[in-house]
Amino acid sequence: MPEVIPLNKPLPVPAAAADAAPVLSIVIPVYNEEAGLAALHARLYPALDALNVSYEVVFIDDGSRDRSKALLAEQFEQRPDVTRVILFDGNFGQHHAILAGFAHCRGERIVTMDADLQNPPEDIRLLPEAMDGVTTASGPSGESGRIPPGAAGRRTR
Repeated sequence: MPEVIPLNKPLPVPAAAADAAPVLSIVIPVYNEEAGLAALHARLYPALDALNVSYEVVFIDDGSRDRSKALLAEQFEQRPDVTRVILFDGNFGQHHAILAGFAHCRGERIVTMDADLQNPPEDIRLLPEAMDGVTTASGPSGESGRIPPGAAGRRTR
């Protein structure tokens, strides 16, 4: 099982991955997604491997009560070079999970996606070019605003 890391401490990085920050970070909040995680893993990692860029996948388990944590631990064991897992000890909501992912990811570019395959992993390949020059985004209500650094486009830290 991945180590539970308090949010005020950086996540440990496997030695092989510590040399350089990845180009791409995929941030995925997880809450009771046991039924779909195997399918997500089966589609996500091949889609990312096909990009031929360095990447990391940061899963944030938001206090799941099913077997999601165990499945994330298994995935971490299978791909520790690119998989990072944050485990919340309670349910704090998707927004907090995504913010924790932002705080702990290392990629130059960040993509968020849902664990339920609502967002096809195969479409990630379309995003890097689309991110170039992005400084604003429109939400579902049509409201526009500045994106926090690292949420899209290039990371500025």
